[in-house]
Amino acid sequence: MAVIHKTTMTPGKLELLAAWLPARPWYAGAPDGPELGKAGGFRLDDPDGEVGIEFMVVTDTSGERPDAHHVPVAYHVPVTYRGAPLNGAEDALIGTAEHGVLGRRWVYDGTRDPVLLAQLLALLQGRAEPQRQSVSNTPDPSVTSHFTGDGHSTTVTLSSVQDNRDGTDVLLETQPHGRLTLQVKRVLSSDEPPKARGHVEAAWTTPDGTEHRGPFVVLHA
Repeated sequence: MAVIHKTTMTPGKLELLAAWLPARPWYAGAPDGPELGKAGGFRLDDPDGEVGIEFMVVTDTSGERPDAHHVPVAYHVPVTYRGAPLNGAEDALIGTAEHGVLGRRWVYDGTRDPVLLAQLLALLQGRAEPQRQSVSNTPDPSVTSHFTGDGHSTTVTLSSVQDNRDGTDVLLETQPHGRLTLQVKRVLSSDEPPKARGHVEAAWTTPDGTEHRGPFVVLHA
């Protein structure tokens, strides 16, 4: 089980994301940068205990709101925290930060990190238990997953990753299920999950205190 340290990280997570988000194709905030606030998320455990895995949600109150209710955009950002650089993942680096307990951490876009992807598929297939975002060793039952199919994927290989205006599509080669696509939702909405091989649902909270719930990830065969 991952241990959540009550300490500082410099620069902080929101600072790192504020510098990284504007270049993403799904970014919908002001041209001069977002105004971010923490809005929820959850964690997964790395079985080897080496990589931190977090599914963050941040709201952005910058720019003009695209809907009549002026609901801030909610971005879903899966991230990993590593104690050394991930080989071949230079384009996935969000930034580096100094952790008050663990020292320097390399923070990556988790859609390019094989450890996160393997555990995300395990969550979808019921083999991994979601954990509360800010509490050690505490499951988060509000995060639910659904999977249609028999058996588990014993091997998972990242084939390709494609960002678009709606999110990130991650193509995986698995055994015994063959080719699977993880559609990672980047701008969250309270829509019903589409009909698919599987999905993960979770909640987030907007600055006015309203709780929303919707799909974070959809699995397609």
